[in-house]
Amino acid sequence: MALDRVAQAVVDAMSAQFPDLGGQVTDAPTARAMLDAVERPPAPDVALRAVEDRKVDVAGATPVPVRVYWPDRDGPLPAIVFFHGGGFVLSSVDGHDAFARKLAAGTDAIVVSVDYRLAPEHRYPAAVEDAMTAVTWVIENAEKLGIDATRVAVAGDSAGGNLAAVACLIGRDRSLPPLAAQVLIYPVLDARQGSESYRSNATGYFLTAAHMRWFWEQYLDGADPDHPHVSPVRQVDLSSLPPAIVVVGEHDVLADDGRSYAALLSEAGVSVELFDYPGMFHGFFGLVEQLPTAKQANDDVFFALEQLFSTATAVSQGDSA
Repeated sequence: MALDRVAQAVVDAMSAQFPDLGGQVTDAPTARAMLDAVERPPAPDVALRAVEDRKVDVAGATPVPVRVYWPDRDGPLPAIVFFHGGGFVLSSVDGHDAFARKLAAGTDAIVVSVDYRLAPEHRYPAAVEDAMTAVTWVIENAEKLGIDATRVAVAGDSAGGNLAAVACLIGRDRSLPPLAAQVLIYPVLDARQGSESYRSNATGYFLTAAHMRWFWEQYLDGADPDHPHVSPVRQVDLSSLPPAIVVVGEHDVLADDGRSYAALLSEAGVSVELFDYPGMFHGFFGLVEQLPTAKQANDDVFFALEQLFSTATAVSQGDSA
């Protein structure tokens, strides 16, 4: 399905503002400065009780900045530990502030948005370490934060989807308390970059195959691309992981990353809901004001996540009965 007129205009506008990564722009500071110069939309007018910046400090780990969003609801509430996208190199909690606010209001969940360390200044596994620090902190401080510890999910878009998936793998292997869900929005999951969607969507749809090569070069710096904490699709054992919600767009180089991982999770016995949107591109999920499909995708994901939170509550009450 080709891009419709509105989607094409959005892609053209986004592409015009985005750095030519790996081409005319080869260093991260320049890319960040170019994106910082782009005017951000104002914070959405959604009902939140409080928003607070904190410094997460877990014994033996590097302190990690987070921003916590409390919806205007009485607790204890479910929580979403959110990891922003940006190829492990770009963006921040500020860059994804608008989406985090919508996520908290749309799911009635406390959102903890993680300002993990970025490459190339801090290469793999720094971001993974920060992700696990944040997840551990949320679990350990659930009561203080007004969180129901049985209803903690992880979520992320693009590179953040990678960190969310990896956090589930590490949490399982470390026998951390089980997470209620993993929400992977057009996730980066395969450093080999050899899928059909990398070829068919290599150019023309905002995120390009060349951009992804540059991002992986900044992040890995010689690390094994097949390690499951780099490429979760390479994990041999995907059993006993949290239920997954996976979002992909037809015209995204990363579409097959999400599709393949969803299939592998399902084969391993993990509950998976795959939302595959025709005519959509990388980054569409946050564009609810411009694209009706994005609004529908938000509604689909928020509803699916609320259902998983409800299931986690029922299971927890059954265990305590």
